[in-house]
Amino acid sequence: MKATAHYAHIAQALFDSVRAATAGRLGVTRDSYGAGESRGIGVLTQFAQQQGIATQVDRAGNVTFSLADDTRDRPVLCGSHLDSVPEGGNFDGLAGVVAGLLCLMRQRDEGRRGAHPLHVLALRGEESAWFGKAYLGSSALFGRLPRALLDARHRSTGATLAACMREVGADVEAIAAGEVLLDANHAAGYIELHIEQGALLDDAQQSVAIVPSIRGNVRYRNVRCIGEPGHSGAVPRERRHDAVFAAAHVVGALDEYWKQELAQGADLVITCGVFGTRAEEHAISRIPGEVDFSFEARSADPQVLTRVLDVFERTLADTTASHGVRFETGTLLQTAPATMDAGWIALLEQNARALNLSAPRLPSGAGHDAAMFAEAGIRSAMIFVRNQHGSHNPDESMRLVDFMDGVELLYESLDAFV
Repeated sequence: MKATAHYAHIAQALFDSVRAATAGRLGVTRDSYGAGESRGIGVLTQFAQQQGIATQVDRAGNVTFSLADDTRDRPVLCGSHLDSVPEGGNFDGLAGVVAGLLCLMRQRDEGRRGAHPLHVLALRGEESAWFGKAYLGSSALFGRLPRALLDARHRSTGATLAACMREVGADVEAIAAGEVLLDANHAAGYIELHIEQGALLDDAQQSVAIVPSIRGNVRYRNVRCIGEPGHSGAVPRERRHDAVFAAAHVVGALDEYWKQELAQGADLVITCGVFGTRAEEHAISRIPGEVDFSFEARSADPQVLTRVLDVFERTLADTTASHGVRFETGTLLQTAPATMDAGWIALLEQNARALNLSAPRLPSGAGHDAAMFAEAGIRSAMIFVRNQHGSHNPDESMRLVDFMDGVELLYESLDAFV
């Protein structure tokens, strides 16, 4: 697809409209299975209907866009998610859905059809920020959403995931029973365009990249370290059960282990993105009796994830003994690493060369719904588009010209995919 003013104008208008509908104080807030995500979906659904594009809500609450006159079986699926982190950037997820809609419009405008019909997905609940687990909408499609997760609470409203899903029309009973809502055998493939989230393409001055793999992760959403509160001046060290020092000891041990893994060439990142004492109790003169923190490790190597989880759990046990505290971890959340389809990758590289695009292979450190489609056995692929200033922040600044390079590569590859 040439980056014509016509299609670029449509893309910009959609980006602006969704931003306006979901703007927060600093960035955009499209909460998973919540009001912000629904508003974003509403903007795209209204646009599609105005264009004569068919829309359908599936039993997990996701929305599918397609050409009404293309009723063939075994579609190739294309899309991404519509939710965001709190006060996040506008292009994370949204770019992939807009790209798919542009491809549908091009097919309609030119009367052109690939070997398979094109179905564009606007997926719900990809971000873990709201309920502690990623890939909610895509996991539900394949009967892989843990039943216990339906009781997870929305970080802002406190509503359960089950209630939020039911509110948007999802079949919660089928999801709870692990019913498969999308038969993987009925999909020819899945491809997702997404902004690159580490600004590596910007450093390399490349507009697009091809993703060969996606990291998996292990997570504890809320680890609680329970010690004993006391007066900061009256209790000597040997009598303290300081929750902050104990939790800090855990984090320090993880950091040392992380360095060891990296020194041996392992792929690993570790994050404790939530860390704090209770606001209603903490004080400068009080020994903290309780600390909450999160734990997450990501790697493309499942053996590395197994090792780091073992180290984390052993460190908790050692710290319990050395600091006189105890830990509550809650439910372990795990997502396996994913490898993208070799056939898709070869096709994307071939088409990138034909379009005079330098498209290096760039593994994804972040998670994406494509991992769930690949795990379900669907041939899956991803295209990254250059994005300045990283992601999960309001300063995402994907250039429209780079986006249209990605759309061009996507369209030609959809047309040639068999």
